[in-house]
Amino acid sequence: MTQPTGPFAIAIVTFNRSALLDELLASAAAMDERADYVVVVDNASTDNTQEIVAKWQAEFGSDVLINQRLDTNTGGAGGFSEGTRVALELGAEWVWLMDDDVEIMTDARARFAPWMERFKVIHGRRYDVDGTPFYWQAKFNQFLGVPLPYSAKDFNADGYAITNSGTFEGMLIAADTVRHIGLPDPRFFISWDDAIYAWLASRVTEVAYVDEFVLQKKRAQKQVNLGVRHLNDSSPLAKYHVMRNRAYVGRYFEIHGGLSRIGFGLGTALTFAKEVFRLIVVERSFN
Repeated sequence: MTQPTGPFAIAIVTFNRSALLDELLASAAAMDERADYVVVVDNASTDNTQEIVAKWQAEFGSDVLINQRLDTNTGGAGGFSEGTRVALELGAEWVWLMDDDVEIMTDARARFAPWMERFKVIHGRRYDVDGTPFYWQAKFNQFLGVPLPYSAKDFNADGYAITNSGTFEGMLIAADTVRHIGLPDPRFFISWDDAIYAWLASRVTEVAYVDEFVLQKKRAQKQVNLGVRHLNDSSPLAKYHVMRNRAYVGRYFEIHGGLSRIGFGLGTALTFAKEVFRLIVVERSFN
């Protein structure tokens, strides 16, 4: 059974963003309590990512910083699946998943520590590039099959909220939960992989969003303020996978129960409408 004080691994997925990776690894080195393992999954980068990994491997040691370079780009989904697998093989009892475009707060582990006594899947909060709180929180609506936003006011008096969705930009998960639900599904490539993984986890344990700032985003994105949430820009590749991967999401719901074909169809239409809105309002208006 996973212990709160068991070996702690950070799993980072990177692709052609060596400068951001350099900053992230610098922040990992500056943590008040360093991770026992730092697994860097290089998704076949063609820039100087390997030079950056070698530089920080000299700082951490090759037994701590693991250079897991892949032959092909498997996307975030494949990268997080591989990073989680490697972390568990190393003996990690906790795996903190993150993209390469964030920075770790020095006291992150201390902020996580009390929650690790209570929960097996934890999301801390993030600062945006400008230092303001970054909006993420969402819950899967079972009927529509889409995560819908909820307010930060939904934190209870103890400073947490229970959800059934998630993000790999900061999900901390216990090894025994991974062993229960399996590794992240690499078929997604990008988009929906983290949300469905947290949904699967929520069927066997509580998924918590805690009022503790542990990361800061480092990559500025175009966005519009919709009041309850912000809508960011995205790449054409991401838009394609947002729609394509609805088929995988629907299949998960069908296998595990709770699929409403009418509701899921409506949710898919709403997802398409959101992507059109993103394209017209978020991206075109900033050209």
